[in-house]
Amino acid sequence: MRVVMFGYQTWGHRTLQALLDSAHEVVLVVTHPKSDHAYERIWSDSVAELAEAHDVPVLLRNRPDDEELMVRLKEAEPDLIVANNWRTWIPPEIFNLPRHGTLNVHDSLLPAYAGFSPLIWALINGEKEVGVTAHMMSDELDAGDIVVQRAVPVGPHDTATDLFHRTVDLIAPIVTEALDLIDSGRTDWTPQDRSKASFFHKRSIEDSNIDWSWPAEDIERLVRAQSDPYPNAFTHYRGERVRVLKASVSKGIYGGTPGRIFIREGDGVVIVAGAEARRGRSHGLVIERVRTEDGTDLPATELFRTMGGYLTRRP
Repeated sequence: MRVVMFGYQTWGHRTLQALLDSAHEVVLVVTHPKSDHAYERIWSDSVAELAEAHDVPVLLRNRPDDEELMVRLKEAEPDLIVANNWRTWIPPEIFNLPRHGTLNVHDSLLPAYAGFSPLIWALINGEKEVGVTAHMMSDELDAGDIVVQRAVPVGPHDTATDLFHRTVDLIAPIVTEALDLIDSGRTDWTPQDRSKASFFHKRSIEDSNIDWSWPAEDIERLVRAQSDPYPNAFTHYRGERVRVLKASVSKGIYGGTPGRIFIREGDGVVIVAGAEARRGRSHGLVIERVRTEDGTDLPATELFRTMGGYLTRRP
C-alpha cells in the first residue's frame, strides 16, 4: 500500500519507523513544527528528521486546512493514511481520501480517555490498565471502529514515565498488525461502545497545581502522573513554588484543614488532605522529596523544618 503519515513527537516517530520497516511505501509525511509548549518539548523525537533521512517528502503544518496540502495529498495517491499524535482536527475530505480511509493510533484503551494526555489522566484516576488503540478515523474524534487494541497493567508505584515507555513500545507491533489486517481486505472492525466514552482536554501547567481538598490517594497519583520529565505536581510554601517529586499516603489518620503542614511520619512530612479532613477520617499525604524553584532537589524534612503553616494553590 501507498501510505501517508500524519504525526508528531515520539509517538509519531515510532509510527513512522514502523511504516518504514514494513512492506508498504511511505509516500508523504505531514508533521507539526517544533513547539515551546511544556508537554511538546518532551518525548520530542523528530518525525521530520526521520522522514528526511529516508528521502520521504515532508510538509510542516499546524492545521491541515490549506489547498497546497490537499493538492499534495491527492498527488500522493495514498491507499491509507496513518495518524498518531496529530494535534489538530483532520477534516473528512482528508481522512476519507484514501481508498482504505485513515488509521489513527491513540494511547488509550478507547472509548475511554479520548483526546489529550490519556496516560496522565488515567493514572490520576487510578485505572488498573492503560494501552494503545488503532482505530479507523470517523467524523467524531477518537470514535471510529477499533482495528487493534493492546493493554498493559498499571502497578501501584508506576509513574506516567513508566507507562509512556511501556505503551510506546506497543506502537510498532500494533501498527504492523493493523496494516496487515487492512491490506488483507478485512473491514469487520469492532465498533466502540459510546456509552463508555470519555474525552479529556490538553493539560496545562495549572493542571499540576495540587488541590489539597483532593483525597491523599488522588494527590499521590497526581505526583506519580507528573513525574520527570513531565511538569511536576506543585504547591506553594511561604510564597514560593515547591515541586513535589515523591509522596505517599500516610499510615495514620489526620484531621484538620487541607494543606496544613502537620507532623513528621517516616521519611517525610504529613500534609492534611481531603475535603472531609475536618472529620478526622482521612489519610494525609506524606511528602518525601521536593524540588525548589532554583532546581534544588532535597528531602521534604529539610524544607519543612518546623510544623505548622499551610501549603496553598497560590503564592
